[in-house]
Amino acid sequence: MKHLSTSGLILLILFAALILSCKQREQSYSTWSVYRGDPGNSAYSSLDQINTVNVNQLEVAWTYHTGDADDGNRSTIQCNPIIVNGTMYVTSTKLKLIALEAATGKELWKFDPFEGAEATGVNRGVTYWEESNDKRIFFTAGPYLYAINADDGKIIASFGSNGKVDLREGLGRDPAKLAVSATTPGIIYEGLLIQGSALGEGYDSAPGFIRAYDVRSGKIVWTFHTIPQPGEFGYDTWPPNAYKEIGGTNNWAGMSVDEKRGIVYAGTGSPAFDFYGGNRKGKNLFGNCLLAIEAATGKLKWHYQLVHHDLWDYDLPAPPNLITIKRDGKTVDAVAQVTKMGMVFVFDRDTGEPIFPIEERPVPASSLLGEETWPTQPFPTRPPPFSRQTFSESDITDISAESNAFIKEKIKGAKAGNIFTPQGTDGLVQFPGTRGGAEWGGASFDPEHGIMYVNANEIPLLVKMKLLDLNAEAVELAALGQRVYTLNNCTMCHGANRAGTNVYPSLKDLSTRSTEEQVATLLKAGKGQMPAFPNLSSKEVDALIAFLFDKKSSKPIDQELETKASGATNYRYVHDGWNVLFDQAGYPGVKPPWGTLNAIDLNKGEILWKVPLGEYPELIAKGIPPTGTQNLGGSAVTAGGLVFIGATKDENFRAFDKASGKILWTYKLPFGGFATPSVFEAAGKQYVVIAAGGGGRVGSPSGDAYVAFTLKE
Repeated sequence: MKHLSTSGLILLILFAALILSCKQREQSYSTWSVYRGDPGNSAYSSLDQINTVNVNQLEVAWTYHTGDADDGNRSTIQCNPIIVNGTMYVTSTKLKLIALEAATGKELWKFDPFEGAEATGVNRGVTYWEESNDKRIFFTAGPYLYAINADDGKIIASFGSNGKVDLREGLGRDPAKLAVSATTPGIIYEGLLIQGSALGEGYDSAPGFIRAYDVRSGKIVWTFHTIPQPGEFGYDTWPPNAYKEIGGTNNWAGMSVDEKRGIVYAGTGSPAFDFYGGNRKGKNLFGNCLLAIEAATGKLKWHYQLVHHDLWDYDLPAPPNLITIKRDGKTVDAVAQVTKMGMVFVFDRDTGEPIFPIEERPVPASSLLGEETWPTQPFPTRPPPFSRQTFSESDITDISAESNAFIKEKIKGAKAGNIFTPQGTDGLVQFPGTRGGAEWGGASFDPEHGIMYVNANEIPLLVKMKLLDLNAEAVELAALGQRVYTLNNCTMCHGANRAGTNVYPSLKDLSTRSTEEQVATLLKAGKGQMPAFPNLSSKEVDALIAFLFDKKSSKPIDQELETKASGATNYRYVHDGWNVLFDQAGYPGVKPPWGTLNAIDLNKGEILWKVPLGEYPELIAKGIPPTGTQNLGGSAVTAGGLVFIGATKDENFRAFDKASGKILWTYKLPFGGFATPSVFEAAGKQYVVIAAGGGGRVGSPSGDAYVAFTLKE
């Protein structure tokens, strides 16, 4: 060493540092102990035993069945498994928490939070924490956050109240009247579990405050008010006392944490009601914002609002990705947020300054009574959108002359335009709609090359708004029940005419399938993907049942119920449902592609490639190229040069070459894989596992499987 020159010694030190950095990076991405792989939500694995050369030799290593799928297409599994010390933790269709031996799929233990009662909601994963011999799994089911012993599946009674915390508490409103759950797991920072929530989307929704719980006791340590209270920054972007009356603005899609900086990054959803804001005039901070929050204290460091005064249900649909990119010869730690509008916003992690310029562009004004549209909306100049953002007659499907004519007739009289064209009473073709571009599956990110991979939907909705006069006299109880049905957004799933959709059931002739008592119980407790409605009084339930069961008697209206329904204003606008614009055969009414997988270079802000994701075999047989399908669930990218993704309606699990977008391997799952896969190593072998639960909004048959793959011996 003494013979080395100073410059040589410096080079040796730099080389050693580089090797150490590479080893640390490789180690940091070699496990999958956190939802979506790591605290930065990369969904990236440094494992490369499975690669572009041998991926075609993958075979099923094991299949595990949870045994609790519903008939038809009513249930699903959206869980991204985590793997810790050789044990895999998953959830089932009915939200049982299950521990499996990762290498074999052997069941180790199972915990049922509902103990045989009807389960409600979906779950996308769980959170692991340990200190010495204290090892815990945190997961949510119904309105509760549970702490479970990771070794044996027993409740940890010292957490909260006998092992659980009620997510409805601590929001400043009557917990008994709130519908609150959590679809996505929280994230750990130094003894804190930072947790978001899933809420209803009607006028009576709960507020979506972000809370940090002590991992040992379950006590709330801090709360971030996503609807600011008096004296807090952003309070003046709402009407006075909005925090007492307005709901939504919740982090339902998950968070990322920069442990070194001590910052948690969270995207928020729309204020509720999602499609009309006449009762919430203003910019509405912190709705539709990317937030950087001091993880230890809950104090705001910076924010950027990606949709002002949202009228389109443009929630930030996926957790932000913590990324490191090259800009102007420098390494930059950044955070990237994908959106339903098909855009990627990229910011400096420390300052919140945009990495690529963002322009505020004028957007059309609303014609709805009392609405005050925000005059501009933000558009990133780079990367370009990864999904189309306008709709016109030239975009109508061309897969057949019949389909083209059908859609032209179906949208006659409706408006069409860009992503920020406001809805009206004559109808609007909203495109890419509330189910695209990006969905809750989010994006994966390759830290070695600075490339983001994101799947997108390009499926339009046909949306109509209706003016509801709350002071109109209701002669019959059933007429008032129709008002309750409309105000509580039952229309969004079951339609204004109760006819349902291809995913949600019809409520016509309900008396032939259910009793009034069964419906009353369902409204109180919820079931599957249908939430509970605790905000409804017993009198409102009576009125709603009278409407659903087509009772026509002129029962006198209770004045208390009439007054409650009236509220502060004498009108509200309501939505006629999530009506996907399908042709007569059930295909999207826009020219393909309907689903895509995109590779985006975030160093340069450029789209590298775009390919259809999914196909309809019957259209292929007619000579139509792959169209892509609606997709739900995300991708995982690996150092082996691969992007793994299920997500598609055709129920295939695919491996793409991450450099070119070429499909290298396809496997037909037993049910649709509407979840994000996990990549892990056990006993020296690399595995890829995905939940195959089918069902859900895609409407394919429901399943109950987890399928793991590894290379042939």
